[in-house]
Amino acid sequence: MLKDSPDHHDAELVLKLYELRREPLMREARTSVTTKFAPRTAEDFLAILKHDHPLNAHYRQVSTYWEMAYGLIKHGVLHADLALESNGEGMLLFAKAQPFLAEIRAAANPRSFANAEWVATETEAGKRIYAIFAERQKKVMEAKK
Repeated sequence: MLKDSPDHHDAELVLKLYELRREPLMREARTSVTTKFAPRTAEDFLAILKHDHPLNAHYRQVSTYWEMAYGLIKHGVLHADLALESNGEGMLLFAKAQPFLAEIRAAANPRSFANAEWVATETEAGKRIYAIFAERQKKVMEAKK
């Protein structure tokens, strides 16, 4: 159930999420996943799921962080609009995963990206931000063909 309007608890959670994003190892992981990870095929995406992949630890840190944050939205703990005003990066990762979601879920976990998918399809802010990143990701994939 979505919250109707944000309150001071939402503000505290958004600030805490921001603090966690600034932690040095998390910042490094976020940079790696957003800039070095550009899957064009399901195989490209599935490769990062292997523990010997050089970006695996960063991917796991970033993907579980965003699933946790989006779970707070999905379960009505955090207001979607307020959270997504300054936290769209998880939608970028979901845009990278979405074309291969069936393969990812079959290979790894049937719940992979469940919260991100919910935010991208069930909240107005998520729909808007996801659409922007999905279009950008589509152009990146087309440019690399």
